[in-house]
Amino acid sequence: QVQLVESGGGLVQAGGSLRLSCKASGGTASSYAMAWFRQAPGKEREFVAAINRNGGTTYYADSVKGRFGISRDNAKNTVYLQMNILKPEDAAVYYCAAEERYLGDKTASSWYHYWGQGTQVTVSS
Repeated sequence: QVQLVESGGGLVQAGGSLRLSCKASGGTASSYAMAWFRQAPGKEREFVAAINRNGGTTYYADSVKGRFGISRDNAKNTVYLQMNILKPEDAAVYYCAAEERYLGDKTASSWYHYWGQGTQVTVSS
């Protein structure tokens, strides 16, 4: 069973950048599709980005397309989320997720079996 630990969150001014990391342990990262979701206070958890096992295919929410980039280093069992041009509405707890199945909706939180504890991202205006 894989465990996921996020890091890299913090406080940043609007227009700034952050890079989140998600380290997987207890399993081989290359066996899992990985994704980032976020949840702001009072809102439902929403999809941000996903990446397939070898990093060759990525998916993005329209709200972050062109600003965020998801990547992975399977040798380090780590997935990254580079966040640029951050906006106040990007503020949320960001969660890393993993799933070992091949078929399914990679943008749906219900599809993912494994979750990290989350890392807080705060964007000041």
